[in-house]
Amino acid sequence: QVQLVESGGGLVQPGGSLTLSCDVSGSIANISDPAWYRQAPGKQRELVAAIRGRGTTYAESVKGRFTISRDNTKNTAYLQMNGLKPEDTAVYYCNADLYRQLTYGTNYLGNYWGQGTQVTVSS
Repeated sequence: QVQLVESGGGLVQPGGSLTLSCDVSGSIANISDPAWYRQAPGKQRELVAAIRGRGTTYAESVKGRFTISRDNTKNTAYLQMNGLKPEDTAVYYCNADLYRQLTYGTNYLGNYWGQGTQVTVSS
């Protein structure tokens, strides 16, 4: 069963950095339009960053501090987080469309979410 798996979360001091990774496991599939969301306790899930075509979009609260990227050779998406603040504390989720490349065309598998990885920013 194909799924997205996040890694790289943890505890970091304010001002520190973390890099989250999002990989495909369980079956061969390609990532399209990856995005990172987060959900803090008692709050709604919010979009943090996304790759849309050749462009990227970021939440205002993370602009200049976070960078979303992808490595097509590894079929992995990343979220580089610098200058972390206590208000960045949340469970971070990867979201993406998955598809399989066929000899002729592609097979769309659907939109998937990872299980989430905890990021805690605290001194």
